[in-house]
Amino acid sequence: MMRYTLYAVALATALPISALGAEPTDAEQRLRDVEQRLDRLEAPPAPTAPAGTTGAPAGSATSFNPAISLILSGLYTNLSQDPADYRITGFPVPADVEIGPGKRGFSLAESELAASANIDPYFYGMLAYAIHPDDTASVEEAFVQTIALSNGFTLRGGRFFSNIGYLNSQHAHTWDFVDAPLAYQAFLGTQFGDDGAQIRWLAPTDLFLELGAELGRGRAFPGSDRDKNGAGAATVFGHVGGDVGASHSWRAGLSLLGTSPRDRTFPDTSAAGTTVSNAFSGDTRVWIADFVWKYAPTGNATYTNFKLQAEYLRRREDGDLTFNTAGAPSTAPYDARQSGWYVQGVYQFIPYWRVGWRTEQLDRGTVDYAANSANLASSGFDPSKNSVMVDYSPSEFSRIRLQYARDQSRQGATDNQWYLQYQMSLGAHGAHQF
Repeated sequence: MMRYTLYAVALATALPISALGAEPTDAEQRLRDVEQRLDRLEAPPAPTAPAGTTGAPAGSATSFNPAISLILSGLYTNLSQDPADYRITGFPVPADVEIGPGKRGFSLAESELAASANIDPYFYGMLAYAIHPDDTASVEEAFVQTIALSNGFTLRGGRFFSNIGYLNSQHAHTWDFVDAPLAYQAFLGTQFGDDGAQIRWLAPTDLFLELGAELGRGRAFPGSDRDKNGAGAATVFGHVGGDVGASHSWRAGLSLLGTSPRDRTFPDTSAAGTTVSNAFSGDTRVWIADFVWKYAPTGNATYTNFKLQAEYLRRREDGDLTFNTAGAPSTAPYDARQSGWYVQGVYQFIPYWRVGWRTEQLDRGTVDYAANSANLASSGFDPSKNSVMVDYSPSEFSRIRLQYARDQSRQGATDNQWYLQYQMSLGAHGAHQF
């Protein structure tokens, strides 16, 4: 039908020219030009070369059209304690692991540049590039994933945030608070990501049921990067969820992360109160239980909605701990069993405006230093924190947030933390998980 319509338009434009004395061949040439253009439009696209091959005809430059997005974020931070002295008492982490409230004053928060697209009928690809406030950059995620496997299976390979727990797989700009919970900072170094492979299975049932497993290099805390063949970390996870009527939905999960760090070095405080460098080699296991419940009247979250979110993390480490690696080292058996949790609620009371509250605590648990007990004193202190926030989102692409936290992570010190944050999204960004 479109071809005949264009023929009629071409004739209508050609006839007046003939009537004014143009040669008949001009009109015929116009029709031939229209026919050639239609043939090119209706022709199937030229095949493109699969990745890693040469010699196949190349498609046009616009045949690959990824979704590209940029997340801009900034902070103003007011702290009553010196952030240079920040630590979580009883839960030391390596010096290169980013935890704590960050710098005082104005700062550029982490920005994210992402690109994603279906590669072909079989694979999807995604890259998320993080630009840090200190002018460095790193790859947060870069993976390929299947989109055509049958029976509910999906495979993923590359660098990605693990699907353990609830919050871990979410990028920071989707969090409901400025910072990650203390349990995530202490046990996962804020967020666990790795280089490896993942398999997931989605059950063909009305009830949401997802099972999965991952094998990775184990490069990130609580692991350590090792020059070895095979995997250095493994996870298993399962999530189940569903709807309760038209207004309620929920999801719950259980996860396990296992890794075997070698010479994982971290700063710590000795029994004499001095800073020393210690190293741990052994096995680390982190169990996570998560639960999320959402409420939106009749399923419409536009005007009001509420989300309740909670996670419990428990870590077991056993192996050998070397005290004072830079001085006179002393190696002895080490066994620790520690846990932590958080509960938070976020309520949108009118369009664009939300308020939230989060309470959290770490349990020092039992820590056995064996022969190093005289060098490293145990403490009965349990770090805790309480946060409140209010944010305003004039659109789905912008958000401004004010947050206050009373942080008692350091024994003997209370840090009153104020944050003013902006987050702006440019470009096409994929939907976020439940």
